[in-house]
Amino acid sequence: MIKVDLEGCRPFAANMEYQEYVSGAKRALMTLDSGTGAGNDFLGWNELPSETPKELLDACLEVVDSWLEKEIELIVVAGIGGSYLGARAAIEALSHSFSREMNLTASPHVVFAGHTLSEEYMAELMDLVYMKNTAVVVISKSGTTTETAVAFRLLRSHLERQYGPEEAASRIVAITDASRGALKSLADRNGYRTFVIPDNVGGRFSVLTPVGLLPIALAGFDIHAMIDGARQMQRICDVPDETNPAVKYAAMRNLLYNSGKKIEILASFNPKMSFIGEWWKQLFGESEGKEGKGLFPASVTFTTDLHSMGQYIQQGERHLFETFLKVENSRREETIEHDEENSDGLNFLENTNLEHCNDMAQLGTRLAHIDGGVPNITISIDQLDEYNLGQLFYFFEKACGLSAYMLGVNPFDQPGVESYKKNMFALLGKPGYEELAEELRRRIDE
Repeated sequence: MIKVDLEGCRPFAANMEYQEYVSGAKRALMTLDSGTGAGNDFLGWNELPSETPKELLDACLEVVDSWLEKEIELIVVAGIGGSYLGARAAIEALSHSFSREMNLTASPHVVFAGHTLSEEYMAELMDLVYMKNTAVVVISKSGTTTETAVAFRLLRSHLERQYGPEEAASRIVAITDASRGALKSLADRNGYRTFVIPDNVGGRFSVLTPVGLLPIALAGFDIHAMIDGARQMQRICDVPDETNPAVKYAAMRNLLYNSGKKIEILASFNPKMSFIGEWWKQLFGESEGKEGKGLFPASVTFTTDLHSMGQYIQQGERHLFETFLKVENSRREETIEHDEENSDGLNFLENTNLEHCNDMAQLGTRLAHIDGGVPNITISIDQLDEYNLGQLFYFFEKACGLSAYMLGVNPFDQPGVESYKKNMFALLGKPGYEELAEELRRRIDE
């Protein structure tokens, strides 16, 4: 079960002030759950775990079985932002760190495309695709998102040349709009299997839809358990009091923000969780960063980054706080052995589990950073498995909605994202952008 520990904030936040923010978080919860706030047409994620039918999960598993029968070795998931970050975060968190090198899984290798316009990355990915028995999952509501559409065009062309149009179609799944858009039309024309991105769920809140569930299932993980965990967290996060972990987290991070802490660092002590940080950064950054407001979300992996960022966090400008992600129970054991020479001076740790050392590093870091003027929140999960990840995904989504409403912004739009796209289209010569292109080129030439 997820726990939110605020002890590391007590030296920086008076309890009376915190209770005022709890009241604000409870009001935000009422606004969100009643559907009366800004962006309320994008609240489908809020009830999603309890409304996810078993048939949808079974349909994902049918794709798994179908592609296992074809002996698919490689699955390329093409998507950007919320269309790939959640799936990648879950797969990296759940996978053995060296499963490919050790041939530990019978599931296909899942890789990602469509999240970059880097020519080298895509060319090297195609080198891999040419070598492997390949299938593709393409994720886009519109089908015209530039990065994803470019990658899918290359991948689709290869599959059709390699296997023929009919067989290629059986190796492509499109996750897209229910009835409209370029990708939906292409899927209908070519007979691709499709899954629906609900109209009322935005990309960064979509990990518990087929957007995340299908790639996670294809990688060999238990999506039924993930939804069960999310369903349990939905019930917990519906409670309108301080026992609700989303209320506690949203209240404290807004209190710290208004006291001058403008950066939140999400810190994990397990490298498997580094992409959880990437998913979390998009969730909070895109939801809160508007109207000149919002915490800047950053992420680190300790103890590794204590040897690069530790000095700044300890003694740099005091405009940040930390949120530690803690896993209570490791799924593996590794014990430090006795060494007769003791040349490294570590015999005081003999017969000690490595995870105990990691826990003490986390505790020591927490205390040192508090002493250095850095408040910290600790969010704990029982272990790194599908059930607990389902809980964590839903918890952060709920807390994000509450926190943004407390901030006074619409959590579910992203108007600023369109600015770079318009400039890019103009500079690439897309029809309809001629006037902007001329203006930009004048600026460049000045």
